[in-house]
Amino acid sequence: MTRVVVTGAAGFIGSNIVKGLNERGIDDIIAVDDLTHGDKFRNLADLQIADYVDADEFYAAFGEGAFGPVEAVFHEGACSDTMESDGKYMMDNNYGVSMALFEACRERGTRLLYASSAATYGGSATFRETPEFERPLNVYGYSKLLFDQRMRRECGADFKRNQSQVAGFRYFNVYGPREQHKGRMASVAFHEFNEFRKEGKVKLFGEYGGYGPGEQMRDFIHVDDVVAVNLWFFDRPGKSGIFNLGTGRAQPFNDVATAVVNALSGLKPMDTATAESAGLIEYVPFPDALRGKYQCYTQADLTNLRAVGCDHQFADVATGVAKYMAVLANPK
Repeated sequence: MTRVVVTGAAGFIGSNIVKGLNERGIDDIIAVDDLTHGDKFRNLADLQIADYVDADEFYAAFGEGAFGPVEAVFHEGACSDTMESDGKYMMDNNYGVSMALFEACRERGTRLLYASSAATYGGSATFRETPEFERPLNVYGYSKLLFDQRMRRECGADFKRNQSQVAGFRYFNVYGPREQHKGRMASVAFHEFNEFRKEGKVKLFGEYGGYGPGEQMRDFIHVDDVVAVNLWFFDRPGKSGIFNLGTGRAQPFNDVATAVVNALSGLKPMDTATAESAGLIEYVPFPDALRGKYQCYTQADLTNLRAVGCDHQFADVATGVAKYMAVLANPK
């Protein structure tokens, strides 16, 4: 039986990866997380795992072979709060722990599929997996970039120096089920669902960075697509490297808001201008706390992903957000 480890297993992407593995009949899963904030247990309650191990105990034990042969580790555990200013904590948690895990995987012949981030690009206008475009705007982005840099150094430029698979995924703006515990770091779609339910409208940032109200653009990707690509690589142990994981299609925040309104209002589908004039979309001043730290535009360059043969087709905002709203509106 295939044994795998998922770190951050009670988190947003980690729990969806566990769900994806379960749907393939894989349940010999060591789930690793920190449940200090106990509500995250809900993300695991409907899933099948073999064991749960606290993150403080797992990494040293794994390095000593405590869990027997492990085929692969999906390393999703990290501090993902882009506003976190404690650099020592961020580097210890996101870089130091990841390096220890990599060393243990290399020693034990275990494959490593890990979460990087589009935050590695920061202020860049080009989103390609090469150093000249990597300009993080915060310590979170740097913690992810430094680990990517070490993987290039340890595995070689072509990632063939390491005998076992090492694949890093630079997640863009992920949204979808099982993110309810994330608070302010949950997706804009999640927050807009709650806003609409409470106030009958959704709010977006106004003009900033040369973009009109709600026109700042991101590469929004449904979590099901993130899982599908992770599992595509899991099926192909010979594929290694660092890969963007977005749709390759930048869309404005207005598209997300309009999709939310159309899914929840019960009215005839409308465009953004109509929704705004009806009072269903409202623009608020751009917050001072985010000035100079905010990516106004992201769009994954999928050249590397396609070059290794991954032809997964990604949902657009209208399709993915409608699917997500249906789940939020009808919880099990």
